[in-house]
Amino acid sequence: MQNMEILHDSDADFGVLNGKTIAVIGYGVQGPGQSLNLRDNGFRVIVGQREGSASWDKAVADGWVPGQTLFGIEEAAERATIIQYLLSDAGQIAVWPSIKKHLTPGKALYFSHGFGITYKERTGIVPPADVDVILIAPKGSGTSLRRMFLQGRGLNSSYAVFQDATGRAFERVVALGIGVGSGYLFETDFKREVYSDLTGERGTLMGAIQGIFAAQYDTLRANGHTPSEAFNETVEELTQSLMPLVSENGMDWMYANCSTTAQRGALDWWKKFRDATKPVFEELYREVAANLKDGKVFAREEQQVWICRNCGYTYIGKSAPMKCPVCAHPQSFFELKNGRRIRKGAAVSFCTKKENNFW
Repeated sequence: MQNMEILHDSDADFGVLNGKTIAVIGYGVQGPGQSLNLRDNGFRVIVGQREGSASWDKAVADGWVPGQTLFGIEEAAERATIIQYLLSDAGQIAVWPSIKKHLTPGKALYFSHGFGITYKERTGIVPPADVDVILIAPKGSGTSLRRMFLQGRGLNSSYAVFQDATGRAFERVVALGIGVGSGYLFETDFKREVYSDLTGERGTLMGAIQGIFAAQYDTLRANGHTPSEAFNETVEELTQSLMPLVSENGMDWMYANCSTTAQRGALDWWKKFRDATKPVFEELYREVAANLKDGKVFAREEQQVWICRNCGYTYIGKSAPMKCPVCAHPQSFFELKNGRRIRKGAAVSFCTKKENNFW
């Protein structure tokens, strides 16, 4: 594979996809944005989804035609040259036997998250040796990917090649990455994508920012500021005014276009915040790595109710059993009963805009 860190649309050879059918399996978080962008870019795209599901109905509403561009999962996989496997991690595990049988030589298996392949010994997702295995991971939700595409902009994505069976895996992944609407592509590998993604979700994307919001809001309230003032100074000004400008113009532009008082304050305090939070981020990364390495994705500190996704068997314990005693499916088929798991790209509300119901 070529040693290129950043790739743009000029690096893509779209001819590698000529005459190829791309099947997007799953129409949940990433599926709609990626499939619609590919279709609008002129590629031959079909969607695979379970008929009768809410996602099937959404696909029909988006213009996919049953029997022409919308099929059941197995039929779509059979028709495709490139299978974009965009189900949730648990969904990928459950459906894998139906996908694997249609991975004939020369096809490509495409992911937008590296978990299933990185931990293939646990998930059971072990592709045949004669297919390409590639990854494009947009750095945002499928909704954002689609919205930015329609605005004539791109959402940056990471790319990786896990297995190059055809000698064209690199060309395929770059063409697909630009085709789905990436602004530019930067190189990673499947394992690094998992670690960085989970660290980001628990860190600045959700966990850290919510923690910082709460700390500043509580400090202002404890010092006599009204809920409205505390909310607006903490959340509203950042999310509605500053962050859109940072996104458009960068942090240097923000410094140059704020008051000298704000500049001085930021310069005085940003390193203190860095030094205070860096140990937390280091702990977070170590915990992510350790949990994945030790299989603690399927373990908790307290007793939990675990359910086998295949047969419905219920088990109570701190960790899911290594194998379902009823259907013999592996541990990776278990999930928490009523467990709330934030999927990649899912929308998360830190707070309401009603100041009396801030948290």
